[in-house]
Amino acid sequence: MRKRFGQHFLVDRHFIGRIVAAIDPRPGDAMVEIGPGLGALTAPLVDRLAHLHAVEIDRDLAARLAERFPAERLTVHVGDVLAFDFASLPERLRVVGNLPYNISTPLLFRLAGFAARLADCTFMLQREVVDRMVAAPATADYGRLSVMLQHRFAMTKLFDVPPGAFRPRPKVDSAVVRMVPRPADELGLHDPALFAAIVAAAFGQRRKTLRNALSRIVGTGTMERAGIDPGARGETLPVADFVRLANAATAEPRGGAGSPG
Repeated sequence: MRKRFGQHFLVDRHFIGRIVAAIDPRPGDAMVEIGPGLGALTAPLVDRLAHLHAVEIDRDLAARLAERFPAERLTVHVGDVLAFDFASLPERLRVVGNLPYNISTPLLFRLAGFAARLADCTFMLQREVVDRMVAAPATADYGRLSVMLQHRFAMTKLFDVPPGAFRPRPKVDSAVVRMVPRPADELGLHDPALFAAIVAAAFGQRRKTLRNALSRIVGTGTMERAGIDPGARGETLPVADFVRLANAATAEPRGGAGSPG
């Protein structure tokens, strides 16, 4: 095990079975596993699929997997998943894996960029991250990650996985989450980059009101025309309100974000 990769290997057969059952792989599925490691999930997935892709950064583990499974059943892509081009794989792609804790958030944001090509994602990651992903507005866990992912995916927390299911034992609990991309016609967003900027600013300093947090991006007049209270905090706004605010800002003339109108 290479410590720098943050590897914790799933070894508990009960939880391996539960995760595979949650994925429910079918022979015709196009699927990629992120961070297969020692192959705890890989083996049962290969048994059920015609072919599986896997992305593994550890060259030694990748070589072991390539030796263990025939090339016609498993393709191992050696490299950093944060640089991997998911568009190189078939559409309607199913993405699964035990995500490394140290890259889980940037990886989730990266996958959101490929959402139109995905069928679903089933991931195990740090429970704290899963709780943030599925959090409701006006709760402590609700933040930028919640809004950005909930806009693009319908997400369901499936079950927790205790530290004892891994070797070496991590210091945190894990959880399994399912993410299903929302249809493009449901997104209703005119300018994704502006939406992302507004969400990031709204949660940059959680105790600031929207009037202050967004002063460089959106004027109070625009907020009011969008039906958003400038005195509210970002953590109280549902995802749909952020979408409405971003669309209202997109429609306004640029250059007067800090003005009343």
